[in-house]
Amino acid sequence: MADSTHSSDRIMTDARSSLAYQQGGGRRVGGGSIGKGSAKLKWQHLAKKLVRLAAALAVILVGAMGFGLFVSALGFEGVMITLLLMIVAVFFFLRYPKMKMPSRADLTRGSLTQTVQRTELWLERQAPALPAPAANLVNRIGGQLDGLGVQLQGLDENTPAAVEVRKLVGDHLPDMVSSYTAIPAHLRSEQRAGGTPDKQLIDGLERISGEIDTVTRQLAEGALDELAIRSRYLDYRYGGPETPLGEVSSQEASLPPPGAADTALPPPAANNSDSGVPLTFEKDRLPTRSRD
Repeated sequence: MADSTHSSDRIMTDARSSLAYQQGGGRRVGGGSIGKGSAKLKWQHLAKKLVRLAAALAVILVGAMGFGLFVSALGFEGVMITLLLMIVAVFFFLRYPKMKMPSRADLTRGSLTQTVQRTELWLERQAPALPAPAANLVNRIGGQLDGLGVQLQGLDENTPAAVEVRKLVGDHLPDMVSSYTAIPAHLRSEQRAGGTPDKQLIDGLERISGEIDTVTRQLAEGALDELAIRSRYLDYRYGGPETPLGEVSSQEASLPPPGAADTALPPPAANNSDSGVPLTFEKDRLPTRSRD
């Protein structure tokens, strides 16, 4: 009887997990890159493949032409062999070598930009083992890492901010995911330590997502302040959003038009056509003081 009760509880737990899984979007199939950093690494790998393929095709063609010119005519069989070699080269160089996924230890190596890109690529590989809500959070974190990567450009990597970013992206985030994937699949929905591993993972990713957003805002504070200053200047110069296009603000309208007389200066005399101080001197000799 106890076994039957335990089995019923287990079935109900699995049913709740399945329902939450489907409500979260289910398993994504064939998803793309979660961020621009991982997409850039993929494109770099593909570009190297294409360069190798182009070199191999060039070697095959040059070899076939050289054989036809200096040895003997290729003929139908030679042309077919050349085409077959080109097909094999295309198949091989587009398929191999496989892209090497970064390991957990590789994430913190290199620059901060490389750490962000490798972490995105590593998260993509771990996503199939995560529940749907966590996978959605990983996608959101990928976009946040792109924004963080922009702010990291030009940042001194020896500053405390850079060190904290490396720990957050290269250590804390992967540790959270690795701790979850190390748990057997049939134990991830069991209640333990105040919650299930699924819920603990989702809560942890939520906190990390919020921390990434906070760090990005702190790093971008200077740019945000500059943008606010420029926005206030534009409001003063051209008016706010409510000012119709083609019109100027009240401050701008109060200014005199270009070329108008300055009202702060006295008007020139009516009978004096000359302006300024005369620079003409009399030609007579200057008077001299008489000596007694």
